[in-house]
Order: sequence, then C-alpha cells, then structure tokens
Amino acid sequence: MKFARITVTALAGTALAASAGLGMLAASPAAAQSVTTFNVVPNPLPPLPDLVTDAREAWRTRDRSRLAAMRQAAFDQQHPLASWFDYWELNARLSDAQQPEINAFYARWPGAYVEDRLRNDWLLELGHRRDWANFRRDHASYKMQDDREVACYALLADPPRRDLRETARAAWYAQRDADEGCNMLAATLHENGVLKDSDVWRKLRLVVETNRPRAVKQTSALLPKTDQDAIAELMEKPDRYLKRKAAASPRSKAELTLLALMRRAATDFDDAGDEVRRWAPKLPNDLAAWLWAQYGRQAALRLKDEANDHFERAIKLKEKAGDPIEWSDDTVTWIARAALRGDAGATRPDQLLAAIALMKPSDQKDIAWQYWRAKAQQQLAPAGAAGDAQRREAQEALRAIASPLSFYGKLAADELKLRLPLPPAPAELTAQERAQVQAMPGIQRALLLLAVGLRSEGQREWNFSLRGLSDRELLAVAQTACERELWERCIQTSERTKGEIDLAQRFPMPYRADVFKQSAAAGLDPAYVYGLIRQESRFMMDARSHVGAGGLMQVMPATAKWTARKLGVEFRPDMLHDRDTNLRLGTGYLKLVMDSFEGSQAMAAAAYNAGPNRPRRWREGPQLDAAIWTENIPIWETRDYVRKVLSNATIYAQLMGREGGTVLRDRLGRVIGPAAAVVPDIPANGGTAATN
Repeated sequence: MKFARITVTALAGTALAASAGLGMLAASPAAAQSVTTFNVVPNPLPPLPDLVTDAREAWRTRDRSRLAAMRQAAFDQQHPLASWFDYWELNARLSDAQQPEINAFYARWPGAYVEDRLRNDWLLELGHRRDWANFRRDHASYKMQDDREVACYALLADPPRRDLRETARAAWYAQRDADEGCNMLAATLHENGVLKDSDVWRKLRLVVETNRPRAVKQTSALLPKTDQDAIAELMEKPDRYLKRKAAASPRSKAELTLLALMRRAATDFDDAGDEVRRWAPKLPNDLAAWLWAQYGRQAALRLKDEANDHFERAIKLKEKAGDPIEWSDDTVTWIARAALRGDAGATRPDQLLAAIALMKPSDQKDIAWQYWRAKAQQQLAPAGAAGDAQRREAQEALRAIASPLSFYGKLAADELKLRLPLPPAPAELTAQERAQVQAMPGIQRALLLLAVGLRSEGQREWNFSLRGLSDRELLAVAQTACERELWERCIQTSERTKGEIDLAQRFPMPYRADVFKQSAAAGLDPAYVYGLIRQESRFMMDARSHVGAGGLMQVMPATAKWTARKLGVEFRPDMLHDRDTNLRLGTGYLKLVMDSFEGSQAMAAAAYNAGPNRPRRWREGPQLDAAIWTENIPIWETRDYVRKVLSNATIYAQLMGREGGTVLRDRLGRVIGPAAAVVPDIPANGGTAATN
C-alpha cells in the first residue's frame, strides 16, 4: 500500500487549526503576561520549520537570549509547537526558576507532554534544592513516574514509613549509575541507620559486577576513608591488591577481597581461577557463594562448560549460609542459561529448575523461563506411567503460553505440534474513530516534530499521548502513522493493543516489489529479509544508528563498500540511503554471511547484528539446539535481535501465504560446532552490539 508523505506545511495548518491549547493561549492573561516579560532579540528569526529546529539547537547550547526571542516569536505566531518553545526556554534556566512561574507553565499546557516533562525536570531541581514541600505537591501530579532519581528523592520527601528500608534498598539497587538523588537517599538513610553497612557492600558488589566506576566511587563514599582508598586501588589493579592486601577477616577486609576477586575474574578470567580457588575456602560462606556465582557468570559469558560446576558450588554455599543471598537478576539468569548448555547441550534440568526458583517472581513469569521450566519438567519426568502426570503438567504449561506471535510462544506451539492461525483482522476503523484520534493535540504535535526531524521529541510526545487509550483508539492512531509511512510509530503503537490485533499494522510490507526482487536476486527468503528489516530500521528509510549504519537494512558505509566490491556493483557513500542500493547491498551482505554459517538463519542474524567473528566464537563446542544457542548469546541486544528476526520471519511467511518457513523450529535447526574450512574474511556490519 502506498501513501503520500505528509508535509510540514500541511501539518502546521492542521495542528494550528485544531489545537485547543493554542486557542486558549491567545486569550489567556497569564500567557500574555508571560510573553511580555521577555524582550525580543532584534535578530531576524527563521520561518517554520527552521524556527523549530533552531530553537531546539539553541536549547542544546543553552542560548537563553535566543530562546527567549524564539519563544516570543512562536507565541506571536500562535505556532502549533509553542508549548515546546516554552519548555525549551524555561528548562534552559530552570536552576534560576521559582515555583510561581513553573505553576504558570503548568497552567498554560495542562495535560500536555511538556507539562509532565517539565514537572519531571522541576522535581529533580526541587530535590537538589531540598525543597520538600514543593516537591511533595508537584510529585502528586507527576504522571510518567519513570525517573529513578525522582523516585529516590520522593522517598526522602515522604514522612518515614515502616517499609522505608526495603523500598529504599530496591530503589537504590535499581539505580543504573551515579546520580545525586539516589546517592542522597542512601547517604541520609545510612547515616540514620536505616541502611546498613551490609546494604552498602551489596550495592558495591552489584556495581562492580556491571563495571560502573562512577557508581562504585559514589557508593564507596559511604564507607570509611581506608575502605574507599582500598576500593579505588582494587578497581584499578585487582591483581596487585590481591597479592599485597587481601585478607579474609575482619568482614570489611573479606568484602574488599571479594570485590578484588570479582574484578580480577572480569578482567583476566583465565588467570583468576587459581586465586578464586585459593580464597573461596577462606571467605565466609555467603561471600564465597557470591565469588563462585560471579566466577560462574564470567565463565557462562564466555560459554565455558565449567560454568555449571562453579554455579553448583555457589548454590550449595548459598544453602549452607542460611541467610538469603541476593544475587543480581543477571547472575541468576546466567545460572539458568548455563544449565541449558550443560552436558553438551543435553541440559542440566535440576540446575535449571533451581535457577528459575531463585528468580524474582516477574522473571519466573517471563515466557522464556515458563517454556524452559516446562521442558525441564518433561526431561525429569520418570519413564512410563509414573511420569505421565508430570508430562501432562508440562504440556499444559506449554499450551498456556503457545502463541503465533512470539518466539517462545511459537516454540511452545511447535513442541505441541500445533499449527496456530494468526489472529483475524479487526473490524475496519470508522470515520469517527479516525477523526477523534487525528484531532488529538499530542498526536498533532508529535507529527509536526517528526516531520521536522526532531525524532526523540516526537516519539516522546506520541508515546505520552497513547496513555489510557483503548484498543480501537490505538489502532486508529497506528493507522494515522501507517498512512504517513511513519512505520516505526505504526508498529510500536499497534503492538500496544491487547484484544484486537492488526497484523497489517504490526507487520507491514512496504516496498514489497523491491524487497522481493532483491531477496530473489540474493537467493534469500523474502520473509526472512522482511523479518530482519523490521528489526533493523522499522522500514524507516532515513534511519541512522549512532555507529553510522543507514537505510532500510542499516548497512555500514565500510560494509557497503566491501559488499559492492564483492558483488561487482557501483557504490558511492551518497548511495547508502537509496532504497534499491541499500536493499541490494544489505541482502547481498546477508547472503554472504549466511553462506559462511552453512545456511543457519540464527547465526546469520547474530552476525548481521554483532559482526561475524562473534558468532564464530559462540559456536565453539558441541552441536546445540539453536534455541539453546540463541538463549546463550552473551550480548543481550543480539540475543533479543535473533529471537525477534526469526519470529518476525515466520509471521511474514504466514502473511505471504507461503507453504514453507512458517514453523520456527524449521528456521532454527541446530548450531553446529566450528567449521574446519577457512573462515571467510567478512567484515562486521556494525550495529550497537558490534561496538561493545
């Protein structure tokens, strides 16, 4: 289906006419008073749409005088994006702002995304100022509730509660990196005795595990100066610390030794084994359990068979320690993944079930672990009639998650030999349903922002507008995006529906003739190519990754040049975003990669995302079920990517009415061990994972 692209001018007119907020602005005394407080800079101001992008740049550089002039001009023009000009201007001077003008901003843009965006920013500023009275008032109206630092400030602002310690620990542990709010919370509660030294040491283990130096430094500041200095040393030179200063007692010294051993295992795994074995018997049982779990995690990330033995020691020590040992979610899931690979891919079902039991409830409910739990139960069921009940229970668990729309749902259906049909198309949208969502001011603003290239702002405005919408409303909003060829917005919005599922929106097939032509020329399944493009670019021709990949198939310039030379076609860097060129080079590269992996779609997808060399290393060892191999991909992004590309491909095959390729198991196959042949010199295409 082909739709005309929307123009900026058309959007501006539509949004201006329908935006109730701007109509109120002209008549609002508060707004008028606010406008007249700014002096207009005499520099000539560019027209729409340059005015918007220039204001965004002035905000980035914190050019206050220019922002004030642009805000005034936007208000004078009743610009449809006046709320963003207002936000950028006020945000740029937020450290000098006072509550009355913040309240006036809220009054000008009630219910808009920028109201809640500024409230988020202002809550951080109020927390910084320790203005808890205004913080509490503003926090009560905060809708997004997705800022971890604001959550930490909120715990400080609230009166003491009985559950404060557990809530504070959870918020602090979930902090991704150093920030003022969560650090202030931890420091205050530690000083008051609510958070204990044991909490500080656990946080240190978590941030050392994930190698976050700023968070390590910030957390260690809660401890005595001697411990701070020791932590700085062991982070820099763990081997030297272990040789000169490691000790198993008192407790603080044992904690430092554990951190040094964790750091050593992460930076020099092969040489850390002897030190781990030497120190583990000397440490308290709970710290020894942490040590073996961390050493096992490092082994599992390297896909080493020994990981299972290390994890087994950790679990036994955990049981001996008695008190709960709160390993990270990542460590626990790697216990489960290693168990899947255990014993040459036969799986260690007992260890797998033990690992799943250690997961937090939400992870246990994840469809992946529901699937693998059922598989382990099948494996452990006694032979004959004695195991019939357990096998039936496992089959019912698989039946409960079987679905044609997800990777593990498809695997469950394949296990049960079910051929599930795709959901039927929903009833056609009515003109009234379409008109109602097209009149939504937030969607209109989002379309304008996207049209002028402000993708981040446009996506946030769009997502905020989707809150609380029904399935029918979501489908109508998604259709608005589809008709403007905003495929990323179309797919993302339609995926939010629960009861009514429109696969034409979720799995669109734009540029069909071109995709089929280039797929056939490369000798590839077009459903597989569509599945990959959907994951790479969401069919956005102008998509660009932060590492320089571009176009539908997100091809890197260097990869495009190499592939063009292999295929004998002309290529210049300015051709990367030409649709035909991008498809030809992308499919050509994908075919070369797939051939180097003996036709494995799973390994080819992994190579497309992470570069060919990594999957070559990841297939070292025994032949594996490709589902187990995929679940053990060490890079989260690539693991998710492979699952989605293959799941997408089966759905596209069904939508195309193809006889083959609709069974996920057929696409997965098995991953064989390393090939004896000479490895072809294929470059990495890039992608986020390829830069890690």
